[in-house]
Amino acid sequence: MKILLQPFFLIFVQILTIITNTCKASTLPKYPAILIFGDSSVDTGNNNFLTTIFQSNHYPYGHDFPGQVPTGRFSDGKIPPDLLAKSLGIKDIVPAFLDPTKSNDELLTGVSFASAGSGFDDLTIVASGVLSMTEQIELFKNYIQKLEGLAGQDKAMKIISGAMVSISAGVNDFGYNFYNFPATRRRQFTIGQYQDFILGRIQTFVKELYGLGLRTMLIGGLPPMGCLPIQITARFKDPRDRRCLEDQNSDSQAYNQKLAIMLPELQGSLPGSKLVFANGYVPFIDMINNPQKYGFVEVNRGCCGTGFVEMASLCNIKTPICQNPSQFLFWDSIHPSQKAYQYIANYLESRVLPLLFEDSEHQSR
Repeated sequence: MKILLQPFFLIFVQILTIITNTCKASTLPKYPAILIFGDSSVDTGNNNFLTTIFQSNHYPYGHDFPGQVPTGRFSDGKIPPDLLAKSLGIKDIVPAFLDPTKSNDELLTGVSFASAGSGFDDLTIVASGVLSMTEQIELFKNYIQKLEGLAGQDKAMKIISGAMVSISAGVNDFGYNFYNFPATRRRQFTIGQYQDFILGRIQTFVKELYGLGLRTMLIGGLPPMGCLPIQITARFKDPRDRRCLEDQNSDSQAYNQKLAIMLPELQGSLPGSKLVFANGYVPFIDMINNPQKYGFVEVNRGCCGTGFVEMASLCNIKTPICQNPSQFLFWDSIHPSQKAYQYIANYLESRVLPLLFEDSEHQSR
């Protein structure tokens, strides 16, 4: 496993935040653990411990985080795992590298195995130094071993089987491998074929987690890829000509439809599983099409720098930022602002959360 000692977008669909403000609901189960896999939308700091350019443990990241601390989260403030933790009364979502099993108090906290820059396609992480999804599973296996050593095998597996899992990745796969340089997969697949390839990788990933004892999983789709500032910049060189790329948005919708169909079928093959698709495309595109409704004044560039290309190391302490990040849908050229995450969370809370409590027959409709 490739783990070094030193410390794009997704948008995931911010599936973790669907539970925001629902902790008072009597039907909300008490999950003994929240386990998170994916990319920068849910990485709470694992990349701080890797040698990679995909890091955000520097200012101005964290500009609106408590204490203005740059923690490795790719946003001006909190990201979906933080909102989930708050709604469930969990102290924090800690990076897996911080060894969340070291005390009984931390035993029941949320754990993120995610790594910014990761994706389902192993080609996505070549030469980046980040953790592949496979390596995230290996990190999870280490967590299980530590959990068993601390709590005993029976209790450890009870925690694992009762955990809520969030999986958020895919944006980097399509961004790096199909739309932008080097676009290697574009020479091998049509867009439909590549969608099917990624969906196949998701099936394999879910089955591996299921084999390790996990049962309840939330799986995010794609945001409107063509509205990410970095994608707009790649297509339109004139900064005055900035509009969403409808072809990429249509691709995102097609992918999401395939994922929504696949998950109930996959659930049917995994007894006792609960696989829920969380689609944040609708609220995201609504914020873009109706920004005034949400208080946004800028929706096609980020708050950091020009907002056209800045992210990670290009968004740094010397980079100027906008005066009011809450008026920007995007914080950098890929990642949403804290305010945008919260609006998506509010939408998904009412549309996705109920699916966690429906039987599989309901979910298949």
